[in-house]
Amino acid sequence: MKKLILIIATIFLIISCSSPQNIAKDGNNQTALKPEKNDDGEWDLDVIDTQYDYFLNAIAKPMSFYSEEYLKSRNTFLVNEWNSYYYSGRYRNIIESSIDYDTNEKYGLKFEYKLYQVFAYVQWKYGLKLQGLSMTEVR
Repeated sequence: MKKLILIIATIFLIISCSSPQNIAKDGNNQTALKPEKNDDGEWDLDVIDTQYDYFLNAIAKPMSFYSEEYLKSRNTFLVNEWNSYYYSGRYRNIIESSIDYDTNEKYGLKFEYKLYQVFAYVQWKYGLKLQGLSMTEVR
């Protein structure tokens, strides 16, 4: 009986220590942030960082300060800069994914504003200087 328990325990130990077999074979572990529509059919952006809401309400310039066209042109430039940093491996501790942003899509003022403020927030919190932003973007 002791030998049977020892054999079963050994088998479980071997199984638990073996490496997983479902590893991707193409080595493509890149992640991309893709904008998605919410339940109301509007484009929305959720940032999972408690300080982002504080930044948006207390530090960022209000949405009325910007036009949708201005934000779209700035976001196009900033997304390209962000993605170039991501794909080159620069600032890996800050930039963890690329952004899938379609310049032909009409996202709306609220989404464009929130995306633009993500870049301003990263500059404010981490000191990452993006060429498309200046220090005057935050109050």
